Amino acid sequence: MSSFLVAVNAVVPFLIYISFGYGVRRSGLADEAFLGRLNQLVFKAFFPILMFNNLYKIETGFTLNPKLVVFAVAGILILQAVLLLTVPRLVRENPRRGVIIQAIYRSNFVLFGIPLTASIYGAGGTTLASMMIAIVIPIYNVTAVFILELFRGGKPRPAVLLKNVCTNPLILGAAAGFAAFILGLRLPACVEKPVGQFADLTTPLALFVLGGTMHFSSIRGNARYLVPALAVKLVLLPAVIFALALALGFDSLERFVLFTMFATPIAASSYSMAENMGGDGELAGEFVVLSTAVSVITIFLWVFVLREMGLVG
Repeated sequence: MSSFLVAVNAVVPFLIYISFGYGVRRSGLADEAFLGRLNQLVFKAFFPILMFNNLYKIETGFTLNPKLVVFAVAGILILQAVLLLTVPRLVRENPRRGVIIQAIYRSNFVLFGIPLTASIYGAGGTTLASMMIAIVIPIYNVTAVFILELFRGGKPRPAVLLKNVCTNPLILGAAAGFAAFILGLRLPACVEKPVGQFADLTTPLALFVLGGTMHFSSIRGNARYLVPALAVKLVLLPAVIFALALALGFDSLERFVLFTMFATPIAASSYSMAENMGGDGELAGEFVVLSTAVSVITIFLWVFVLREMGLVG
């Protein structure tokens, strides 16, 4: 029951933010033109601050198992390679190809990794989850930019692709945060506090915009993309990753952190990135909403089964 409550407490705020945005739009307090401008603001101003803050606030002095880092990074890159080979063969439209690939490999590890790990391993487990977040999230975002640019339309020129990657707001924010972390730079308290508060605003605001631009009538039409992709994302992929981690001898905590990397819902930022980079924003938003809702059940079932088998906790 405790594991179920942790999962519910992590997911329900997401659903509230989305529902609030949907209700505001339906009430007429905000129209889609306003929400579209707000989405641009979130993508270009708020997400860079979030990326900076995630890397800036990681504590120094912690060490990681190199094998864990290699496995996590290789797992993401190999999965992306497999998806780049298979998804274009199954989906015709470029805007949907990039969105589906991003939906399967990219998890909301930032907001789910720490509370889920803490629920089973206590405060000691959150340090490992935080350090892995600092490594994995920049990889998510850098590769997402490449993938979405690749399917923006036509054949991208390497110089243009590199420029778009280097000027992407999320990449710039991550680079600044990483530089501050490596150099040990500390902001004055009067600056650090508002930076953290702006970062805290990012996900609720992004989900509010997502809810405000959602049109549920299209979900049925996109079911042929949503159902198989979410089955792979929330059921098949976690099973494969956990089995490999078990076979490679990772300890219980490391296995669980790897599990949360791949089994948690689709990142809210995937919607903003798709919407601003030529992807199917509507489909990306539906992936975020449905994966968040369904994960209440799948995360509970995964945690329950793994604990019953003595593989975590």
